[in-house]
Amino acid sequence: MVENLDIDTVIIGAGVVGLAIARELAQAGQEVIVLEQEKHFGEGVSSRNSEVIHAGLYYPAGSLKAKLCLQGRELLYDYCAGHPVGYRQTGKWIIAGDEQQEELDQVFQAASANGVTLERAGRARLARALPDVSAAAGLYSPRTGIISSHDLMVSLLGELESAGGQLVCQAPVISAASDDQGHRLTVGGEAPCRVRCRRVVNSAGLSAIGLAREWRGYDAALCPEPWYARGVYFSYNGHHPFNTLVYPVPEPGGLGVHLTLDLAGQARFGPDVEWIDEPDYTVAPARRRAFVASVRRWWPGLEPDRLQPAYAGVRPKLAGPDAGFIDFRIDDTDDHGIDGLVHLFGIESPGLTASLAIARYVRERLG
Repeated sequence: MVENLDIDTVIIGAGVVGLAIARELAQAGQEVIVLEQEKHFGEGVSSRNSEVIHAGLYYPAGSLKAKLCLQGRELLYDYCAGHPVGYRQTGKWIIAGDEQQEELDQVFQAASANGVTLERAGRARLARALPDVSAAAGLYSPRTGIISSHDLMVSLLGELESAGGQLVCQAPVISAASDDQGHRLTVGGEAPCRVRCRRVVNSAGLSAIGLAREWRGYDAALCPEPWYARGVYFSYNGHHPFNTLVYPVPEPGGLGVHLTLDLAGQARFGPDVEWIDEPDYTVAPARRRAFVASVRRWWPGLEPDRLQPAYAGVRPKLAGPDAGFIDFRIDDTDDHGIDGLVHLFGIESPGLTASLAIARYVRERLG
């Protein structure tokens, strides 16, 4: 084992947020290394989501999710326009039945409080815009889009490396400790070592809370309780009538089983919400029955046999199904009293959209 490797800054976790933070700090002149426990970057939350660029419709004004989503949306569109990252500003419809007008109004009010412009539509306009959809009213979000999360991570990694940073995979952080002298990490894997650093960012996604709980010198009582919500996606084979995203009004724990598109135009539905005890990416084909029932409420023309299991993601939640809105937690010295340490907890949606803004936020907190 190498006794000591001295590094200025360590990022734990090579998802899209970890890579964005690493790039930001490396371009600011810091010596940066990213430690990732898996064989490749982005194998967790970052590769198991809807790949939607969110407009910032659902989050309470003044929350970190609202602030960082809106900032991140604009940063992300600008970044994609100047880099080889696949994306498209598709727009999105949020639709409601006759009995869901109150929920639709709540979305409109939340978006307005965040300065997001939505277009209201009644049954007649919806019939023109979405002739295959059954809905009483809707809201149109022109700034919603889709992105290749893989392209984005490849680009961020390339810029990190161009700025002198490095990604090391199969390098799990086994233990961590902080004191007045800095931070010490014990790293396992194929090339085990001990790392000393001045700054460290825990961006380990689903593992972030577990790592923080065992962090010597950090008060584990400050950690939130982890909760896990699995969301399953089904792809839809063949032709469909949609060229924009379609969402029902939100449901507890998520945004409802909605229709998104990939950059090739293929439709997929999801995610649903299933609360589980531990991360598990199983996609049970039997869940198709519930998807069919949910989607047919607004798209009667759905052909069930064309729905195929695709993949599942797990949201790193900070509270259970009845908790209501829970914000991102980005804890720094002001929260725990340890210089040069940032913990990121509960970075679920809109984490992808907010990634570049989160990176700036972390840089400012580290000084």
